[in-house]
Amino acid sequence: MISIIAAIGKNNELGKKNMLLWNLPADMRHFRETTKGHTVIMGQKTFESIGRPLPNRRNIVVTRNNTFQAEGVEISKSLENTLESFKNSKEEVFVIGGGQIYKQSMDKADRLYITHVDIEDKEADTFFPEIIPIVWNEIRHDEYKKDLENPFNYTFSVYEKFL
Repeated sequence: MISIIAAIGKNNELGKKNMLLWNLPADMRHFRETTKGHTVIMGQKTFESIGRPLPNRRNIVVTRNNTFQAEGVEISKSLENTLESFKNSKEEVFVIGGGQIYKQSMDKADRLYITHVDIEDKEADTFFPEIIPIVWNEIRHDEYKKDLENPFNYTFSVYEKFL
């Protein structure tokens, strides 16, 4: 199963200058717990912004850069081939960014784990693709209010593709 996991703002904002737009500890915990023990697939820019392989996960970095090397990750030259290799697998794999990787993965994904953050950032330069309701069915919706640790209201949603 191919899943996508992301945190997005009110206008599908993802990031700015290769950085996340907010610090939301609950979302980081949710990300760790959801992806732990699974394969994560990301673009080179996302990997570089994280700065290291994510622990307790198989890390695959998709890049066209023939000179890119990083310890602790597998390198793929083709997102399409990588996703295709998992299409009929019982294993759930997670696409974790960035913007172009999400865009190229949407039609191949079976499930979306989306944290909807109740904020807008007019300076964002990277966006998540539109979640089209006739394609995606929201099967889980858990709302949370801002608190001392998390400065914004947020919702954890899970979507599955209509068959």
